[in-house]
Amino acid sequence: MSEELMRALIAKCNATIAAHADELTALDRPIGDGDHGQNMARGFSALAAAADEIAPLPFGQALQKAGTALVMKIGGASGPLYGSLLMAMGKAVEARPAGTKAAAAMLGAGIEAVKARGKSDAGAKTMLDVLVPVQEALAAGATIAQVRDVADAALAATKDMRATKGRAAFVGERSIGHLDPGARSATLLIHAICDVLEAK
Repeated sequence: MSEELMRALIAKCNATIAAHADELTALDRPIGDGDHGQNMARGFSALAAAADEIAPLPFGQALQKAGTALVMKIGGASGPLYGSLLMAMGKAVEARPAGTKAAAAMLGAGIEAVKARGKSDAGAKTMLDVLVPVQEALAAGATIAQVRDVADAALAATKDMRATKGRAAFVGERSIGHLDPGARSATLLIHAICDVLEAK
């Protein structure tokens, strides 16, 4: 992956999270701490500020450094989860990653790290409920348009789930009827990445 593409990915993800920070906070307020948007915006702003250090690195190293930055800056539960995702993906990068199968393998490694860190799995109303279906779609050779659709459908499905992990688990049945904020931020980031890849 080129330095130019990495810079574009960092910039687009930062802009997307910044534009939706209030929405993420509003989603988090009824079932969480009400700080998801603020935390994510802080983390991705820091990531954008470090673009000159991150973008020139080999792709795997760039992902690991980006993950470290998110752990340090996001705070809350999201920092370690998104950081673990990127760091594990970076470690799984092949010398010349290309195609949906390579992306699926890389994302799969990241998902396993998130599962281990959060002691969770798909079905618990978390970011995994978007990441897992997207990874499965990539493994099946999905197009960018199909990846977008899978992420959107997976996000919508979290509305009817009862949270069993994270802060939302404490509100029990009252978590039903709300989109999961972590699943929403994951969907936003997937769309941002798709936008950049379509434009390249």
